Amino acid sequence: MVFNTGAALLDAIVLAVVSKDMEGTYGYKITQKVRSVIEISESTLYPVLRRLQKDACLEVYDQECAGRNRRYYKITEQGRVQLNLYEAEWRKYSDKIMGLFEKGVVDE
Repeated sequence: MVFNTGAALLDAIVLAVVSKDMEGTYGYKITQKVRSVIEISESTLYPVLRRLQKDACLEVYDQECAGRNRRYYKITEQGRVQLNLYEAEWRKYSDKIMGLFEKGVVDE
């Protein structure tokens, strides 16, 4: 992707991915789903997960899997509120950009 991905967009993408699994999902799976839409390294993703946890948008729990603990991330109610805000802002933003691409103007 030729566009830079800012922190807010990364947060929105991660919250969207995590929100799809009601029981939560683990870091590697989150990384794979995020990578299906944008290029991102694990070293970039894990600080995003920690920040979202610190901001009370995600809760974390460990569960044993094949003799090892696997860390799961689950969206919180506050995380859902934040995701809804991100979605609304994204729709407005992308509509304006598409207006410029398609019509050469921004609809107010």
